[in-house]
This record gives sequence, C-alpha cells and structure tokens, in this order.
Amino acid sequence: MPHPLKKGEALRSRYKIRELIGQGGTGSIYLADDIRLEGRLCAVKEVEHNRALPPQFIAQAREQFFREASVLARLDHPNLPKVSDFFSEGPRDYLVMDYVPGKDLRERMLEARQNKTFLSEKEVLRWVAQLTDALTYLHQQDPPIIHRDIKPSNLKITPSGLIKLVDFGLVKILAPNEVTITIIQGQGTALYTPLEQYGGDDSHTDVRADIFSLGATLYHLLTNEPPAEARKRFLDTRSLTPPRDINPSLSSRVEKAILWGMSLHPDDRPQSVVEFREALLGNQEIPNRADLQGSSFNIPAFRLMPQEQVAGYAALALFIIGLLATVTR
Repeated sequence: MPHPLKKGEALRSRYKIRELIGQGGTGSIYLADDIRLEGRLCAVKEVEHNRALPPQFIAQAREQFFREASVLARLDHPNLPKVSDFFSEGPRDYLVMDYVPGKDLRERMLEARQNKTFLSEKEVLRWVAQLTDALTYLHQQDPPIIHRDIKPSNLKITPSGLIKLVDFGLVKILAPNEVTITIIQGQGTALYTPLEQYGGDDSHTDVRADIFSLGATLYHLLTNEPPAEARKRFLDTRSLTPPRDINPSLSSRVEKAILWGMSLHPDDRPQSVVEFREALLGNQEIPNRADLQGSSFNIPAFRLMPQEQVAGYAALALFIIGLLATVTR
C-alpha cells in the first residue's frame, strides 16, 4: 500500500494537505486547503488501484475512473458534496470534493448507545427523506449512478441539519453493454453489502444494491447493533435478529420495511428507492411474507449434533469395525 500523504504536501500546487481524515480498502481521504481559493476546505479522495492487475487492466481502470469522475463532476444536489476536480499524480488518482463539516451518523448512533438509548425513529426518518432524495437523483441519471457504499459513517449531518452522502469511492455508472472491472480495492463494508456486490464484475449490481445498503444502515442506526452480514445470512437466515427484538420502541411498519429492503435476493426488495421510502413512511404496502429475512436465497441451516450423540455414533462405528475385523480373520 502506498504511503499516505504528509501534512503540508501540495497536490497540483493547489491542494495543501492538512490531515488524513479517512482510510480503508478503497483508498484514503484527506482534509486539504484550496490554495487558489483562500478559506475553502476540501476533501481529497485518493484512489488506490489494485496493483495485482495486469498493466492493461490498470490502464482500463484509470480510464474508467476519469470517465466516472467526469460524470460525478456534473452532479448538483443539496445532499451530495460537489465534485470540483479530478486528476492523477504518478500512479495515484484523486477526486476533490467539498468538505462537509459536522458529525457522521455513526458518531450520533454511538453517542445514543453510550447513553443507553436509541436514535429517534422520527428523526431517522427525516434523515431518510433527504437521503432518498439524493439516491433518487443518482438513480435517475442517464445512465443511472449507484453509490455502493452507503453506511452510517458515510452520512454526515451539517450544523444546519442537512444530510450529505459522502465518499464516492465505490460509485458505479451503469452504462449499458459496458464490461466493468473493479477499479479500486474493496467491495464496500461487509455489514452493508448485498450478496450481488461480491465478485469480479458488477454485471448483477443495480440500484437495488443501494436499497439493501440503506436498509442495513437503518437497521444499525435504529438498533445500535450491526446487522448480520449477507453472507452469514445466506448460510443461516436466523442470524439476523428482528430490529424490534433489540429496540421495542421501533414501529412494526418500519421494522417490516427495513427487513424488506434487506432481502437477500434483489428481486425480493423494493424495486426503487421511492418505493422503499414510501414503505418506511407507511404509504406503500409491504409484501406479506412469513419471513422477510430469508428471501429466495433461503437454504436450510446446518445443525450440529449434541456431543452425546456424536460419542454414541463413534462408539457404534468402532464396534462395527471390530466386528468386521473378527469375522475376516
């Protein structure tokens, strides 16, 4: 992994690094001063390409980065940070965005947990209304844009109460008939990642991946507990605890909507962010299924035998082996 940029370093003789404010499998994010525009702070996303890829694939990945960055730079929505610049320096690519002040929702949730309480359902739904506006805007672009990394730490709330969906590190432009390779390391945070987002390409990923991630994010925000990963739920559908078992004050309507959004198979989820939002608000009928957790990926869970039963079978096997040995002498 390349070494992080140091405080005081300048990119393009314009963006002077203040500090590292985020780091993960997809790269690093820095707080920087815009030297040309005095007083302007910006967030600089450093994209780290998978160095294990052959050179021709890295070249394709960088070309894809610039193509997608140019699309992001044209976006204009109050709940999205403005992308103002993108460029390369050596083997690294950079995306420059508005810096969003304030706490992220993960911090707000942890504060509630420390105080042995839960975030207000009413307040969380107000945030959802803003967030779904932003996602609808992204999904209605031509071609559609999916974020692919919705999680509490990527949702910041400004001092004025505005929600911002930050970090475009895993964004995907759904261009038709286009083969896509993973341009940066990582596939999203496992707790919020749907099954279809795992794999070498994104041929099966569409806007419903964001719906799953939003559902998992709401689960975490309203219960103070992370949801079971999709891969674990694939093996045992009972591994996902119903939200109201953790937070009894949660309404039945919101619990059902969250579980619908977190359905393992994309076809079993709401088919649009608008449909999901309306279900959360009680304006959309939720499918009446006995178990929204399992969906059509449901397979029987493996059960281990009690120790006594295992010992009994072992003793029986040894007896049969001894008997056969005696007979064949």
